[in-house]
This record gives sequence, structure tokens and C-alpha cells, in this order.
Amino acid sequence: MCRLKRQTRRGWGQSRGALVETPDAVAAMVRLHEVGWGTRRIARELGCSRTTVQHYLTAGEWRGYRRRGRRSKLAGETPWLRERLIRHHENADVVRQDLERERGITVSLRTLERAVAPFRAEFEAEARATLRFETPPGRRLQIDFGQKRASIGGGTVPVFLFVATLGYARLLYVQPFRHRAAVGVAGRPGRSVPPLRWGGGEVLLDNAQVLGEHHDPATREVRFNARLLAFCPVLGLHPACLRAVSGADQRQEPAPAKAGDERGVKCVKRNALAGHSFDSWAAMEAHLGRWMREVADLRRHGTTEEAPRTRFDRDEAAALRPLNGRPPFQQVRELVRVGGSECTIELDTNSYSVPWRLIGQLVVVVASGGRVAIRHDGIQVAAHAGVAGRRQRVIEPAHYHGTPDLARLAQLPEASEAVPPPALLAVGGLRAGDRGRLMTVPDHATLTAWLAGCG
Repeated sequence: MCRLKRQTRRGWGQSRGALVETPDAVAAMVRLHEVGWGTRRIARELGCSRTTVQHYLTAGEWRGYRRRGRRSKLAGETPWLRERLIRHHENADVVRQDLERERGITVSLRTLERAVAPFRAEFEAEARATLRFETPPGRRLQIDFGQKRASIGGGTVPVFLFVATLGYARLLYVQPFRHRAAVGVAGRPGRSVPPLRWGGGEVLLDNAQVLGEHHDPATREVRFNARLLAFCPVLGLHPACLRAVSGADQRQEPAPAKAGDERGVKCVKRNALAGHSFDSWAAMEAHLGRWMREVADLRRHGTTEEAPRTRFDRDEAAALRPLNGRPPFQQVRELVRVGGSECTIELDTNSYSVPWRLIGQLVVVVASGGRVAIRHDGIQVAAHAGVAGRRQRVIEPAHYHGTPDLARLAQLPEASEAVPPPALLAVGGLRAGDRGRLMTVPDHATLTAWLAGCG
């Protein structure tokens, strides 16, 4: 008979020299003893001591190593440890400090980590567990904002993205902007944004700075700005902030249900714009329109296993109310500005002229419907057409009458026959016969150079 492998650890209560045998070796001892072998012969055959054979024959079976029982310092502290581990976001060292300070128990960090290891495994499983439910058709719209640098006209320019996704069909709409003017889309319902349901609809909004006045990550309190709150009732919408819930938050309160938290911005960045270059901004907008129709709407969605257009046409289109006949939302902004030294006030980085006598005076600026009206002491002193770009100057020549440095500008409508340079005409959108009309010029230096040539 071949010798069986033995373990080298002694069992508690065994005499010194007695070895812990494998279960197969103990079974062989019992069988040999039943056929009449003695303990010495069995020990000699199996290569172990006679005392070991006697120990296992007395027990009649294999018994593993038993550690001497010892009370742990952390015995009875299990509920307290779990509560503190949640409070301190699974930071075991902070829990150890609280344990020593509040409970008077001093243990090593490694000892505490072994004690809380089951809790950490439980928390990790809870964080991964997600309850997904389908939003009913026409009840939810998710809006996200993003930014990506794109190659346009041979240069790299920032593109600000507005992405809207219907909660049920996952139908996606994207609109690029040259600057952070995402709220401007809301003020223009006539655009081809996917139709919204009137009354009871919920809009999940990304936590964008332009939409909120206050956000407390600890209490999750979000306060939207007045313009958004004024717009939503027009469409019967209820705004809500889209937030990510951490595993610790899920343990302190019932786990939130996840209703198709889409990644629209990521899809646009990595699929629609990645690796593309465009000749112009209009070419990029045309590309995104084609991408929405031919790619995004027809792709097989990973969650629903259907094309968004198919789900929209079959289930969601009938649940939506069209925008036809709904009057556009008129956004009115009223601000207080001070007349600058260049006879202008600033609004959204653009400069609009005011009469030179208002330099240093407080004026009220009212922006609505693409017009900028400026009032002083309740009287309208200036009115301009709003410009959509940035850092442009909108000048009314009559505002400079009476100023020595710009006296020639005041005489321009009546006397001057000078033609603005082609660069100025291209920027301002003027023609040669448009002297005296509202002019949009790139900067003060260009205007001064042109005036110098008028004499």
C-alpha cells in the first residue's frame, strides 16, 4: 500500500508529534483496523506515529484542525461598524479612529479591514444592482449638454451640443451652438426638436450651469433659473435634474429606479463627430441632420433591441401632442447696465451704443424678440437689433453727435459720401447706400480707421 500525503498541522488537543492526516488516510486507518491490523502496523504502513493512529481510531472519523476559541475585540460591534462604514463612505481608517475615540477599542487597520470585508462586498453588490423600468410613451424627455472641438474650415473650434432624447423611443435630436446658448433652443419651439407632450411631461435636465442658480450636491437640492421656470409651464413641462446616484447614497435610502439614463452626448461625440472635418458650420449642421435621420434613428438600440424610429412611429407618436398652433415663447430679459466710456453698454459680450450723455449713467436694458431696447428714467433712449454672435459692436451714429472725437460720424448720414471698406461691409452686412442705418462693426479700431478716411 502506498503511503498517503499527510498535513503538518497539529489538531487542538492532540499530543505533540501527532500529525493531522488527510481524510483518505484516516479512512484507510479505519478500514485496516476493521480487518484486524494493529495500531503499530498501521502507523508503520502509513508513515505516521502510533499516537496519531490511536487518536483517529478513537474518534472513528477524520477531524480537521480546530483553533482555540478566543473572543474578538470587535465582538458585538457589527451593527455599529456597518453604520459607520456607510457614513464614512467605506473609509475603514476613519471608522478605526471613531472606534478608538467613541468606543474605546484600539485595533489595527488590518484587523478592522478584515472585519468590514463582508460589508464592502455587500455594498459593491448593491451598487451594481439596478432596477430598470420603461418610461411610458410621451412622458419623459432627457436633455444633455456637451462640448467638443471640431475641425471646421481648416481650424479647430469649440462646438457646444444640445442633445434631447425621448425616454421611451430613444429618438435623438442634436443641435450645435457656437457658444453656451443651450437655453436659446427652449426659446424657439418652432425648431425641429422632437415633439413634447403637453401636460404632465417630465424633462430630465443635465446639471448645466446656464440652467441652474443653485445646486447642493449633499442635499441634492437644485434651483433652476427664472427663465427656464417661466418657459416650462408654457409647454406643460416639469423640469427635474438628472443626477448620478452613488452606491453609498443607494444604501441610505431606497434604491432609485433607473429609467433609461441615455448617453446622448457621448453618442454624438464618438459617432457623429469623431474623425470628421467640415468646410463650414452649415456643412456640420447638414451632416448632423443626415446622421440623425440615417444613423441614430435607424440603429438597433442596445437596450430596446429596436430602432428608435420604429418604436416612435409605433408607440410614441400617437402619445404626443404637436406644437402646431402653440404661440412661441417670448423671452424678456431686463437688466441694469452702466454706460461705458465708448458710449456703449454690454449685453452677452456684445456692445450696443447709447447716447454719449449717458456715459456713467444707469440704464435699463430690455432684450426681447431679437430687439434690444435701452431706457433711462423711464424713457427709451436707444433701440437696436440684437446680434447672435459674440464680441460685436452695434453702433447708431446719432448717439455720437456732440462728441469732438466722433463729430464726423454725426455728419455721416447727411454729408459723407464715403464708402465703407469691403471688410467692414462683409462683417456688418451693409451696402454702399446703407450709410446712416444701424451698423454692426467688428471693433472700434476698424470704425475709427474708416472715419479717418471719410474726410
